[in-house]
Amino acid sequence: MVAFILSRVLQAFIVMLGVAMIAFSLFNYVGDPISNLVGIQTSAEKREQLRESLGLNDPAPVQFARFISRTVQFEFGISYQQKRSVSSIIAERMPATLELSFVSALLALFIGIPMGVYTALNRNSWLSHAMLSLSLVGVSLPTFLIGIMLIFVFAVQLHALPSFGRGQVVDLGFWTTGFLTASGLKALIMPSITLALFQMTLIMRLVRSEMLEVLRTDYIKFARARGLTRRTVNFGYALMNTLVPVITITGLQLGSIIAFAIITETVFQWPGMGLMFIQAIAEVDIPVMSTYLMLIACFFVIINLIVDLLYYFVDPRLRVDRGW
Repeated sequence: MVAFILSRVLQAFIVMLGVAMIAFSLFNYVGDPISNLVGIQTSAEKREQLRESLGLNDPAPVQFARFISRTVQFEFGISYQQKRSVSSIIAERMPATLELSFVSALLALFIGIPMGVYTALNRNSWLSHAMLSLSLVGVSLPTFLIGIMLIFVFAVQLHALPSFGRGQVVDLGFWTTGFLTASGLKALIMPSITLALFQMTLIMRLVRSEMLEVLRTDYIKFARARGLTRRTVNFGYALMNTLVPVITITGLQLGSIIAFAIITETVFQWPGMGLMFIQAIAEVDIPVMSTYLMLIACFFVIINLIVDLLYYFVDPRLRVDRGW
């Protein structure tokens, strides 16, 4: 177990090092940092002095080592446009994105998996056909269109939910949350449904197809021949073996919820990291862009590590193969 964790940590370190090189290259190949920091009236002498003070004249390996050292210490530089530390900007925006992603992930899991199980066990029922039709809509329609439709119906026509923003939030010192206010909860409904719908339908169809495949295997037939109850066979045997491939896809989808919340945050003007990234691209704010890139890569690496560990709790064959 320890060797497995260490190997995965080493792989994660290599991945993060590669992402850091890409993020570092943004400073050298996307615009000129000095031109973004000063105005056009700044003289060439002052530009050169600023370049020297920032270490931009140092060799690339020295600059990269300095970049890694500061990143490990959570020092991501100064925003070109906002003229303040990127760390403080991330600290302000991260709670909004993580809360939206957390709620969306819960909706996708706790609705998608039961729907997939139901449609697999009741293939000919009208409700199963209705769920499959709904899943086609969720997979086919683009996220921004779903968000606009929800805004038109529930905000413009019914005036039931806010069309943008996060609502009133409570500042806990280290975190800002909308879970503790009515307006914050109402503002969370439409963005979370918009972000979760595609993931939910994907998980539902995956669970359904995998469970149908497992139900046709020989050991399920033997379990039924032994006289086990239908509940035990379906949930104790079939569902548990279905979860192995589901965990893989679900883990990747949970990472993509955080990474691709950009569209949802833009549609609903949700003050999270996705909207921050879009604004940084428009303003060519390289420190913010590179920091966002590394944070998203870090989220994916952590989620993949958790998924790998969950394999050994779900599938006993893997523990036997490694002698655990």
